[in-house]
Amino acid sequence: MSSSKGGHPNRRKTSKAGPAKGSGGQKKGLAGKGRTLKAEDRPWHKSYTGDDKPQRTQWKQAKERAKAASEGRSTNIGKAKPKRDQRRDEAEMLLGRNPVLEALRARVPATALYVAFGTDLDERVAESVRLAGNRDLPVKELSRRDLDRRTNNALHQGIGLEVEPYAYADFKELLATAQTSGTAPLLVALDGVTDPRNLGAIIRSTAAFGGHGLLIPSRRAASVTAVAWRASAGAAARLPVAKVVNLARTVKACQEAGLMTIALDAAGDADVYDLPVAEDPLLIVVGDEGKGVSRLVAETCDYRVGIPIASDVESLNASVAASITLAEVQRQRR
Repeated sequence: MSSSKGGHPNRRKTSKAGPAKGSGGQKKGLAGKGRTLKAEDRPWHKSYTGDDKPQRTQWKQAKERAKAASEGRSTNIGKAKPKRDQRRDEAEMLLGRNPVLEALRARVPATALYVAFGTDLDERVAESVRLAGNRDLPVKELSRRDLDRRTNNALHQGIGLEVEPYAYADFKELLATAQTSGTAPLLVALDGVTDPRNLGAIIRSTAAFGGHGLLIPSRRAASVTAVAWRASAGAAARLPVAKVVNLARTVKACQEAGLMTIALDAAGDADVYDLPVAEDPLLIVVGDEGKGVSRLVAETCDYRVGIPIASDVESLNASVAASITLAEVQRQRR
């Protein structure tokens, strides 16, 4: 209850008005900024009609950079975006006791082995730790919560292997190496193969039958992951793999370099066993098991050849078709 002398405690006790809000206590008027420009007179406005209209973007960029500098942050406005390194994928974490052990046995390139505290050290975990030690890989123990966070709460069974990003070869360098190898160049290109196990098996077959390299699209296709590396049985360490942006243009580049190009197609004009260019410098294009080689790529190739199979079988697995073709090419070359 307020006293009769003091009145309400929050009531103003003087008739003098306080400083106006937003003026910082200043009574004097603010200086004017001049007249407001019309939209067509503002260089930064889309309705600007002046002769220096191309300078509008530069003006906006300079304004944004000045604002970013005053706020203490960086900006890339007006600068060329840095090119992504197309030769490397992101680092991969391989999880689970069986996959980790298989990867270590196949000597998949790795940077560290992670084991959670309290993990049951069965034979698989014990062998994984021993193999990592033999390769001088660091074995890092961490809490299960930290391993959950590092693996985005995926099922890891208390163990994970950090796999190195695969280093892809440059297409032009790969082609030049094949041309100077002393034997007729033999390259394989994949069109739409998305299964990394098929990719690994084709890498293995290409290396086994004397191929000089493999070409894969940079989009909508399997990359050389730990799964593909295991399926290659170590051949991924010996056979260069290059990523290309446009497969049809890559086929044309190989043709300009003197290679004959063939597309595996069930409805091809000839059988692979009657291939007339097997002894020539050669590029073999293998498509997905279901869709096959895309129309544009198939039309770009010099030949479309098929593998004769029983009529009640729809198609062959991509890796099987590649193996049969590579084996036939090697037979004819011998």
